Amino acid sequence: MSIALIWAQAHDRVIGHEGDIPWHVPEDQANFRRLTKGSAVIMGRATWDSLPERFRPLPERTNVVLTRNPHWSAEGATVVHDVQQALPAGQDAWVIGGGAIYEQFLPLADRLVVTEVDLAVPGDTRAPEITPEWAEEPGQSREWLESRTGTRYRILNYVRHTSPLV
Repeated sequence: MSIALIWAQAHDRVIGHEGDIPWHVPEDQANFRRLTKGSAVIMGRATWDSLPERFRPLPERTNVVLTRNPHWSAEGATVVHDVQQALPAGQDAWVIGGGAIYEQFLPLADRLVVTEVDLAVPGDTRAPEITPEWAEEPGQSREWLESRTGTRYRILNYVRHTSPLV
């Protein structure tokens, strides 16, 4: 079983502002769909709430929502209250946000997929810092691509040097 974190970040590790993503890069969204399809996606309640209703639950994925509220429910998702409950037995999992959820799962992860968006935008939610225990996958391009929206981006894959804490 693999635990991977996936996010897009602007400058200063910004991943969100007031419950929304402050950019639109359709190519990144397509990459997200391609990678997470058929797997479990783990998210916090605020991330679930930020999804447009027509995409809840995210199709063709096992949706898992981690919340501290024991009375909260989400139609079409498995609601859990701690990190270990969130990990589906025998299934690869993608952690998809938000900031606090990334921090909780980072010690357990073996892979990161990070889309860097070349924008300086205001933000109130940040991605975790990628520490030296992570290395970029060898041979990948660091060149910037241009989205059809005109925004520059690049997708970087990281693997852990040391064993995760699972």
